[in-house]
Amino acid sequence: MAWPPAGEIGFAMVCDMLRLPILALVVAAPVFATGAEPVARVTTDSPDYCRELAQRLAPMPGARTEPARSLAEDGLRLCENGNPRSGVARLRRAIRAARLEH
Repeated sequence: MAWPPAGEIGFAMVCDMLRLPILALVVAAPVFATGAEPVARVTTDSPDYCRELAQRLAPMPGARTEPARSLAEDGLRLCENGNPRSGVARLRRAIRAARLEH
């Protein structure tokens, strides 16, 4: 196995060292743009989050049309039967469908 010339190793190390500051700037850009830290939104696959999604869906005009209505019913049923992860996924799909209907 032959080692690459020393100049190539040095160039690769410099490129790797430059990537970290660039990544840090990309991640921190929202903070610099607004002057405040972004608010982290924590969601969990729990019955409480299922209810929150259902409450968010209820006032939407497209919530009573298909496929949003049946997706929401399935999502709530899954949450009540101990499958909150699947229920949350269905409720999120219902919200997207309701937005598209409007």
